[in-house]
Amino acid sequence: MSDIIEDQASGLRRMVNPDPVRVIAVTGGKGGVGKTNVSVNLGVAMAAMGRRVMLLDADLGLANIDVVLGLHAEYNLSHVINGERTLEEILVEGPKGLKVVPGASGMQQMAELSPAEHAGLIHAFSELANDVDVLLIDTAAGISDLVVSFSRAAQEVVVVVCDEPASITDAYAIIKLLNREHSVSRFRILANMVKSVQEGRDLYNKMCRVTDRYLDVMLSYMGSVPYDEQLRKAVKGQKPVVEAYPRSRVAQAFKNLAKKADNWPVPANASGDLQFFVERLIQFSSQYGEMGR
Repeated sequence: MSDIIEDQASGLRRMVNPDPVRVIAVTGGKGGVGKTNVSVNLGVAMAAMGRRVMLLDADLGLANIDVVLGLHAEYNLSHVINGERTLEEILVEGPKGLKVVPGASGMQQMAELSPAEHAGLIHAFSELANDVDVLLIDTAAGISDLVVSFSRAAQEVVVVVCDEPASITDAYAIIKLLNREHSVSRFRILANMVKSVQEGRDLYNKMCRVTDRYLDVMLSYMGSVPYDEQLRKAVKGQKPVVEAYPRSRVAQAFKNLAKKADNWPVPANASGDLQFFVERLIQFSSQYGEMGR
């Protein structure tokens, strides 16, 4: 396992990518909070701004981004991990030039990767040749090892939360786990499906009151996305709402959030943040492998 990790790190150092990459993990703990719709619409909105955006469907057991966008993916991450295809070969182009990395839906073994398979996924990223400005990661629901590894490796962690007790509890759980066991200290809170701007702000304040009391973390308010029937119609039509109904309230909200995310600072390191992301994944995989022995 250590030899694999060293080989990956060596290959990683040979990568040439002078521009820093913004790596954003979208998570939430609970399923059903609209995490995938947030990831998809943020990705398309940022691509429409001229950014080179890659969206990774990291829900390796129940991947569905290609379905949400009405795309046909002949290959997916299972073929990459099995060594049948490279990561670049499985990319599917979505709206506005968005590049989608399809996950593997309905394959239970994909949700329970062995240390060697986990390392294979990391190796695939280290060989990626595409130019990328933004890497968006749509994580799975829950707090599995893969959710944790993708979240802790990302530069930014966006926690999607709704105004319901289970969502707030599960959002707190993922923040607590990432903070106490993996030293992640910064999170951005996105209030989804809110009835008003004030409801979104109140939801953020609820999260702050809990974390301020029990955790040493810094939460920042990314903003809110209103509940809108236009989004439901867009999902049925397998299109992002920012494209299907660009003048709707929810589409405007996503566009504003994309502009806000585009202004977040990126590391000034010369190697670029995609390398940083993969190095962090390699680090986690090494620890994960040690625990699995």
